[in-house]
Amino acid sequence: MSEEYKRKYTFAEDYGTSYYKYGPITLGETPEIIENRGYFPDTTSIMYQIMAVPSDVIVGKEIPLYLEATEDLSTRLIYPMRNGVIARDDEKAWRVVYELTKYGLKQFKPAEPEFKGFYVVASLSSVAPKYMYEKLFEIHKRIDEEERLVKAVTIIPQPLAVAIAHKVPTCIVLESGHGNTQICPISRYPIRAAIIALNRGGSDANTLTSEILKDAGYGDLAREEALVTMIKENIGLIPRNLNEAIREAKENPEKYRAKFKVPNTRITIDLEAESWTRFLIGEYVFNPNHELFQSYFRRGMPKPKDVKIGDIYFRGMIDFGEAIIEAAERCPVELQPYLYQHILLSGGNFQWKAPEEFKPTAIDSVAKIKILLKEKGIENVNVEITEEPKYSVWRGCIVYGYAVPEKYEWKWERMEGWLKIRE
Repeated sequence: MSEEYKRKYTFAEDYGTSYYKYGPITLGETPEIIENRGYFPDTTSIMYQIMAVPSDVIVGKEIPLYLEATEDLSTRLIYPMRNGVIARDDEKAWRVVYELTKYGLKQFKPAEPEFKGFYVVASLSSVAPKYMYEKLFEIHKRIDEEERLVKAVTIIPQPLAVAIAHKVPTCIVLESGHGNTQICPISRYPIRAAIIALNRGGSDANTLTSEILKDAGYGDLAREEALVTMIKENIGLIPRNLNEAIREAKENPEKYRAKFKVPNTRITIDLEAESWTRFLIGEYVFNPNHELFQSYFRRGMPKPKDVKIGDIYFRGMIDFGEAIIEAAERCPVELQPYLYQHILLSGGNFQWKAPEEFKPTAIDSVAKIKILLKEKGIENVNVEITEEPKYSVWRGCIVYGYAVPEKYEWKWERMEGWLKIRE
């Protein structure tokens, strides 16, 4: 199979904690994107038989059309990559990954007679254990047996894909999605012994947003995660300094009023006098240690805990600045200055708005990271957010796919190369 063929039929998959980004090289700069979730409808109901539901697992953009009672969502709506790690025996989660992968590959099956399968580059969390690589290879083999869609497949860590997309061989990548955050120093390849994994991501900001909505009288809406995410993204702000931002918002309540109308509904969220809480949402992601958060913890809001998942230890309450420094200081001293010169922020959890009318009180992710580092004595750093934080991993996978010659076969000892599915 020629390299020209591989460049034409390279296919990338980014299994994020919130979204699954996928598609072939022919899409250019932007992949297809759907939520990384699957819905298990009640197959015992009469309506399931009458309405001819297409599968016992629904994935893709059609999920909302099959949702049942709100109280059933917690057991029927499965997000498999919550922490970037799926338990080996979590059958429902792996079934969702299989259906998502099949959904994506089938969507782009070419009609050309020359097509003999995609060269697939998949990307997982940098803390994903070896068995997840094995499971993902098995899924692609099974899909090819059924659909003849996969020629070869490889898997790379998400931070490496970000570095590849931005052509920065020495850097620290912060990849922060819905479920977790990875801080990964890279020197030509991820320095695995220096990776810091955080049990904190966009879902934690969602949790706090839910509590804020309950306090404001919107408890009925606070249970719907997709809606909470939308509200968070539209009202949440990152403060330059939390205490000063709260004081400013309380002194100018109309200027900072948090009001949002849910599109295509009659629902309007208005925090009114409590609009200062919008600054808590952004602060919580970057540093959950402020004393104001203690009141939420005392009332029962889950605290980001230090947890061990498999062999990986996820930190809960450490702020992003401290986590970056700890990751860098696990590397050789002479390498550290070069790492600080390229800190790349990637993932949807860094896409915070800083509207002009709220500056300088509200800032963006880059400015917040610089402040957190400066507070701890690290200055003269270069922090950048990737051009499209949600898509940088996918773009890096595409670059990797057409750059790596097919002669390089998968080596488990190095965890790299192409695993040939068929000739």
